[in-house]
Amino acid sequence: DAPAKTFKDYALELIESKRAGWRNAKHAQQWENTLEQFTYSKIGAKLPADISLADVKSILLPMWATTTETAVRLRGRIESVLDYAAVHEDADRRNPARWKGNLDKVLPPPRKVTKVIHHPAASYNEVPDIMSRLRNKDTASAYNLRFTILTAARSGESRGALWSEIDTKAKVWTIPAERMKAGREHKVPLCDEAIEILAIMKTWNIKNSDIVFIGGREKHLSDVAINKTLHAINPNVTVHGFRSTFRVWGAETTSTPSAVLELALAHVNQNEVEAAYQRSDLFERRRDLMTTWGNYCKTKGNIVQLVQNA
Repeated sequence: DAPAKTFKDYALELIESKRAGWRNAKHAQQWENTLEQFTYSKIGAKLPADISLADVKSILLPMWATTTETAVRLRGRIESVLDYAAVHEDADRRNPARWKGNLDKVLPPPRKVTKVIHHPAASYNEVPDIMSRLRNKDTASAYNLRFTILTAARSGESRGALWSEIDTKAKVWTIPAERMKAGREHKVPLCDEAIEILAIMKTWNIKNSDIVFIGGREKHLSDVAINKTLHAINPNVTVHGFRSTFRVWGAETTSTPSAVLELALAHVNQNEVEAAYQRSDLFERRRDLMTTWGNYCKTKGNIVQLVQNA
């Protein structure tokens, strides 16, 4: 008979079985890294049937309150490996890594032990000045940062932009599903300044690369380069924080419905009923919104002109 398979054997098998279905290699690497780092030394050589609740607790407890997000993902991966093993062994046994009715009785809910970290964001009154100062910088990082702010995109989406995704005539940037956090294609209306930035980037593209914002070694710009450019202007905010800035600006200074603002940020509607009826991506409404945002980014921002009585 073939030797019985261990937890590690099944973990490696499961990763291989999932690899083709994952959107990118990063997912497989994350599974491999976390299981290698936290589980193999403790339960890797054990048979799945011999792994107990105490084993799972010994792995998760030390990290549950300190690196909660990692611990939550790790718990799910351990559960998946043990489920995979049980199916292949045709065994009907309780999974010691299951949350509901099991670990939820011995571990506090993740939301109770972890703090929500908000990315430091500029106030929307500061954005016109930041944009003005960026316009004085003739670097790929500065152009990319302006483009990121104008499109309310995530930095990774913007830095990864390809010419094949952009229709300058229609003024639309179509980000494919595999590059989006939610795994769904996202169409971004481009304002006039965003189009102007693309025109400049086109003249810089002497090697006819598909990469819009080219960094060193003819590759995509790094997040380090973008952050360095931003922090030279304002060291107290983050690039990601501009998405929050945009959201607050839209809510406080425009009459834009919340649904339009959320779609502009490519957020998934968590209300299943509303999502079922939200068949449209409200693109034309979002085009008006992004045009207004682009115009606002050219204003004096916090300078208010008061009309005096004659």
